Amino acid sequence: MAKIQTEAAVSDTLICRQVLIGAMNDLTGFQRDLLYVIAGLDEQHGLAIKAELETYYESEVHHGRLYPNLDTLVEEGLVDKGKIDDRTNSYTLTRRGRRELEARREWENQYVDL
Repeated sequence: MAKIQTEAAVSDTLICRQVLIGAMNDLTGFQRDLLYVIAGLDEQHGLAIKAELETYYESEVHHGRLYPNLDTLVEEGLVDKGKIDDRTNSYTLTRRGRRELEARREWENQYVDL
C-alpha cells in the first residue's frame, strides 16, 4: 500500500512540475527575464527593473515594452504590483511566481550542469 501512495505522490509531483513548466513556456523570454530580475533585485520598482535589464541587454528597454509585460505577469498571477508613491509601483514575485522559477531552474538543471 505504501508503494502505491508513493507512486501517486510522485505522479502528483510530476504533474505539478509539468503545469508549472508549461506556464513558464507560455511566457516570452523577456517576461521570464523580468521574473528573474524581480526575484534578484533589492529595489523592485519599474525604473530599477528597467536599469537592470538595460545592463543585461546592453540596449534601451522602452517603457512601452516594460510596463505592458509587467502587467501581463501581474495578470498571470506571477507578480504582485504595489504602490510606493503616486508615480512609483513596486513589483514582487508571488508564491506562484517563485514556484514557477524554481520549477524552471529544476528543468534547466536536468540539461545543464555548470
